[in-house]
Amino acid sequence: MYAINEVGNPTILATFTVIASVLPMAFVSGLMGPYMSPMPIGASIAMLLSLFVALTITPYLGYIFLREKDKKGEEKKEKPLEETFIYRMYNKFESPLIENKKKRWLFLGITFLLLLGSIGMFFTKSVAVKMLPFDNKNEFQVVIDMPEGTTLERTGVVAREIAQYLNTRPEVVNYQSYVGTSAPITFNGLVRHYDMRGGSNMADIQVNLVDKGDRSAQSHDIASLLRPEIQRIGEKFNANIKIVEVPPGPPVLSTIVGEIYGPDYNTQIDIADQVQQILKNTSDVVDVDWMVEADQIKYEFIIDKEKAMLYGVAPEQIAHTMNMALSERAVTNLYDENASNQIGLILALEEKEKSTIQDIAQLKVKSQQGNGNMVPIADLVSIEQTTRAKTIYRKNQKRVVYVLADLAGELESPVYAILGMTDKLKAMNLPTGYSIDELYIKQPDFEDNYTVKWDGEWQITLEVFRDLGLAFLGVIIIIYILIVGWFQNFKAPIVMMVAIPLSLIGIVLGHWMLGAFFTATSFIGMIALAGIMVRNSVLLIDFINIRLADGVPLKLAVIEAGAVRTTPILLTAGTVVIGAFVILFDPIFQGLAISLMGGTIVSTVLTLLVVPLVYYMIERKNYK
Repeated sequence: MYAINEVGNPTILATFTVIASVLPMAFVSGLMGPYMSPMPIGASIAMLLSLFVALTITPYLGYIFLREKDKKGEEKKEKPLEETFIYRMYNKFESPLIENKKKRWLFLGITFLLLLGSIGMFFTKSVAVKMLPFDNKNEFQVVIDMPEGTTLERTGVVAREIAQYLNTRPEVVNYQSYVGTSAPITFNGLVRHYDMRGGSNMADIQVNLVDKGDRSAQSHDIASLLRPEIQRIGEKFNANIKIVEVPPGPPVLSTIVGEIYGPDYNTQIDIADQVQQILKNTSDVVDVDWMVEADQIKYEFIIDKEKAMLYGVAPEQIAHTMNMALSERAVTNLYDENASNQIGLILALEEKEKSTIQDIAQLKVKSQQGNGNMVPIADLVSIEQTTRAKTIYRKNQKRVVYVLADLAGELESPVYAILGMTDKLKAMNLPTGYSIDELYIKQPDFEDNYTVKWDGEWQITLEVFRDLGLAFLGVIIIIYILIVGWFQNFKAPIVMMVAIPLSLIGIVLGHWMLGAFFTATSFIGMIALAGIMVRNSVLLIDFINIRLADGVPLKLAVIEAGAVRTTPILLTAGTVVIGAFVILFDPIFQGLAISLMGGTIVSTVLTLLVVPLVYYMIERKNYK
């Protein structure tokens, strides 16, 4: 009962600070919301259950298993606190900081510089920011786009040559080529509309890799290794080839998506082409493409109605004949009473009879005059060569041209590629009187000016880190309110929350040492640590207040608090580190593990020294 009375109240407060630190993450919006919400909800329920166990079941089990049998004539001597190893070690480090002003400020200054240095690693790109790291999958897809108008046979040649190269790679188990049609649809392909791919100029190759348990290389590294040779084959045939990996999080149209809006569609295409060239010249950007067809020659057969009437041929007759010859429609069905779907019979010309415009123009129609002579269509029409109109895409009823790109290289995050675009976009050639706007979150409200809006993984990254940042701010406010309500003091919560930024030192250093991206899961770990580290501060300052209430001097109370609370704090930190180690080697949750492990180790050590020291500096005037 004494133990519950001593640590029960701070344990309850500490539990609710942890819940307050993770629960706001359940309200992350956008595509990442469903991915993240189970974690804070599950963690909050687990914390409530652990509090119940800690206050009820654990004391009872301790009473049962830890009680000692009474031994007559023997009294157990308790070792004085001042003689314990932890007290002596803690006193050795903390006392000089309390007693010596220069050492105190030097220690705090070094800690502050470490904090600034860790933050600076984001700006120097020593630690790169990314939404989610690449996952380790057993497959990827090769998407082949030839210029529009390419024959199926030539597209097949490209697919076959790439397949032959893949066949020589030991990482590849097998593959399947789909020429002129799409590969079986996947979740990623559904978002990228791969199910709509089809045509003589398109092909897909589905590649299956050696199981990830039987290889050391990540699937992304394998894709990056194979990309240069596959691209070289594509350049030989003037093909645009993309290596498409399974995304680790919500699928998007592409890692980098540029949406170009404006008042004139042809100018939009011209701006999109310039954006495409900028991306091709940007480091780490690969697989650049756009959703604009190549120019395709279109031949228009314009009927000379007057001449057609003189020959006794109706214009409709010419149009019907050409439609029948070129459309390859079924003229009737092959009857089979046992078939559920009837088989159509197609009336068509041989390929050699319709391979050129001249061949098509030699089709004949029957005159309705005289003996019904057959008249060549070429005598009744004039043939004009034009360019086929391009497909117009719309998003939310606004006309748009898409530019797509992926990333592979040293900095594989869209953040750095896009943040350096502003000056390059301003240098583009634009029509007189127009400028280029750049948007990151939403479409332009109007189409009276030209706009580049960045989408894809970039937008999800921006939305997720924005929502997590707001959640982090909410966490700090809620924790502050909880501590103020409990301690009835406005200064104590600020001291307790000093531990929150200290965790950032370990988090950033951990990512830097392991060469890992700072991802959304890393941010989740940082937010969760806010509650865990404040809990340590609560345990320390609560014990200081207990000893002060017993009449102990402030300095001695600070040393005793550190010595007494160090063991439970280190045990708690150890459980966090060990629990996080389990997911350290998972590609997606590695950032969460690094944040929890690195942040806990560094922040625990610094919290044990900094928080009592700062509290002493604030309260010493009241206890002289």
